[in-house]
Amino acid sequence: MVIRRLGPLSCAKVAGLLYLIMGFIFGAFVSTFSVGGVLASRTDSSLPGLLFGAGAVLILPICYAVFGFVMTLLTAALFNLVVGITGGIEVDAS
Repeated sequence: MVIRRLGPLSCAKVAGLLYLIMGFIFGAFVSTFSVGGVLASRTDSSLPGLLFGAGAVLILPICYAVFGFVMTLLTAALFNLVVGITGGIEVDAS
C-alpha cells in the first residue's frame, strides 16, 4: 500500500482535538504548580499567581488546539505537495 494523499482538513481536525486534550493536561499541571507556588510563598501579592493558574486551564487548551490545527493543516498540505514529487510512502500493513 502506498500513501499518496492526506486530507488536510480531516488531519487538522483530529490533531486539533488531540492538542486540546493535551492542553487541558498541561494546563492542569501549570495551574497546580502555580497555585502551589503561591501557597508556598506566603506573600500578600498572591492574586497574580492565582490568576495565572486559573488562566492556564482556560488559555493553554485553546492555544494548543488552534496552533495544532493550523500547523497540521499546513503540514498535511505540504505533505501532499512533497508526495506528488516523491511518489508516496510505502506502508506494509501485515
